[in-house]
Amino acid sequence: MKIYDKYGIKKSAWIFYFLFKDYWQSKEKWKARGLLSAVIVMNLVSVYILLLLTSWYNEFYTILQNYSYQNFWQSIGKFSFLAFLFILLAVYALYLQQMLQIKWRTWMTAHYLDAWLENQTYYRLQSAIRDTDNPDQRIQEDINLFVNLTLNLGIGLFKQLVTLIAFIAMLWQLSGSFSFSFNGQTVQIYGFMVWVTIIYSIIGTLLTHKVGHQLIGLNFNQQKYEADFRFSLMRIRENSECVAFYKGEQPEKVNFKNRFIFVINNFRQIMNRQKILTGMTVSYSQLAIILPILIAAPRYFGEMMPIGWLIQTLTAFGKVQDALSYLVNSYTDIAQWSSVIRRLGSFTEHMCEIKKIESPVEKSTAANLEISGLTVNLPQGKSLISDLNIRLPAGESLIITGASGCGKSTLLRTLAGIWPFAAGKIGLPQQNKILFLPQKPYLPLGTLRQALYYPQTQSAASAVYEEHVLSLCELEKFISQLDKSDDWSCILSLGEQQRLAFARILLKKPEWVFLDEATSALDEITEARLYKMLKTELPNITIISVGHHSTLLQYHRYQLKLTGSGRYELFCL
Repeated sequence: MKIYDKYGIKKSAWIFYFLFKDYWQSKEKWKARGLLSAVIVMNLVSVYILLLLTSWYNEFYTILQNYSYQNFWQSIGKFSFLAFLFILLAVYALYLQQMLQIKWRTWMTAHYLDAWLENQTYYRLQSAIRDTDNPDQRIQEDINLFVNLTLNLGIGLFKQLVTLIAFIAMLWQLSGSFSFSFNGQTVQIYGFMVWVTIIYSIIGTLLTHKVGHQLIGLNFNQQKYEADFRFSLMRIRENSECVAFYKGEQPEKVNFKNRFIFVINNFRQIMNRQKILTGMTVSYSQLAIILPILIAAPRYFGEMMPIGWLIQTLTAFGKVQDALSYLVNSYTDIAQWSSVIRRLGSFTEHMCEIKKIESPVEKSTAANLEISGLTVNLPQGKSLISDLNIRLPAGESLIITGASGCGKSTLLRTLAGIWPFAAGKIGLPQQNKILFLPQKPYLPLGTLRQALYYPQTQSAASAVYEEHVLSLCELEKFISQLDKSDDWSCILSLGEQQRLAFARILLKKPEWVFLDEATSALDEITEARLYKMLKTELPNITIISVGHHSTLLQYHRYQLKLTGSGRYELFCL
């Protein structure tokens, strides 16, 4: 079911339901429900102790008014016991709530990581749905905020509802009735202070929503602008050498400032809106302090009730007022929570939309490369390659050439199964016999050995063979640094990174290798040495290359030349 319709976001309750339900129906549901039940029970007991403490105020201040020293210490002992229990419950209720938060966030993060990484969703989101901004922030920050705010607001709301039910009965009894004459008749209102606090809270809640509802959209935009600004800073770090060569500091500075202007301008709007909201909520809270005193004062000064009654009444009124004012006091958090739900909801839906885009390519397992009637398109529908038919036996070699933008790399993406905008039939060997090398190798954070074996997670070769492979790829100077952790994508030159990718081929020993301009940063001598090395070390390997260099032709038996507008030519070299 879609979370959004063409008119925008549906009710937040539905979006929240989709984000909320999975964890509480997962394999961890009983642990989660057990922790939540323990937190709820502790909060219920805490409210009961608050009731006892409120009654204690009446008792204690009456003792003071009567100068009853004999009962003073007994009352202090009772308070100490109740206060100790209340503190103990508050500490462990928070501890168990945070434990539940950790478990929920851990499960939800793993769930989103699985969905994001499954079937190259992370790649297809970038290529097909451009308005999916900052998925890293959605997973790292928004999941944390969603879990934290959901628990805080949900448990807080539950506690305030229980408090309201408990204390509204007490306040009803304490406030008595209020009488006045109207048209010669006496009108009596029972539980007068209860009705006053209910009306006061309703007015405050409506005014708060009217003033603060714009904060939801502003908080949503603020997170987006902050993430865009941070991403632009990360970009210059990742491409620092290119920027330095171009002397591009000035345009980068202009870009940073332009993005930062969005951050500041939106935050100014948040400031103005929060200024009005804060002024209203603080005024509301301060007036709530004096209001019950004004209502209770006539009965107290008329010597109808002792001071203990006054203190208990004011305390009960305050508890009822706090409970009824929960939305007012939590409005900023609710606004942030709503924007988090919107961001996670849009991210979730985009991933669902991507998974529904199924490539009509029929794939099968074959001993050779068999392509039949393959058409490759751009996302907009423009055809790059039309009706491609090729059969390449195992052990042969093929080079794909053509002008830039004609679809060479996109053809490799289609063969790899990560390009959904294609149709036809493809037969390939099993996935564990294939290795694709992009033009710019990816080096994960960690040790050089981890980068060398990527995407394998464990070293499979002996140290002697590792050294032999690095020597063949002219990387012997790094043998002593294999267990050193660093950002190797910044330390190694692009040429060294491409030679490291060839070392991966020798370590994995695939039967088929697809090279997407994998030697573009190498000189012709090194390029020739690496291609010859592949045939020497892995004589049965099938090589399919994408390249512009004419020197590559001599290392391949067949040439597939893409001529543009969907046409192609196949040669035997």
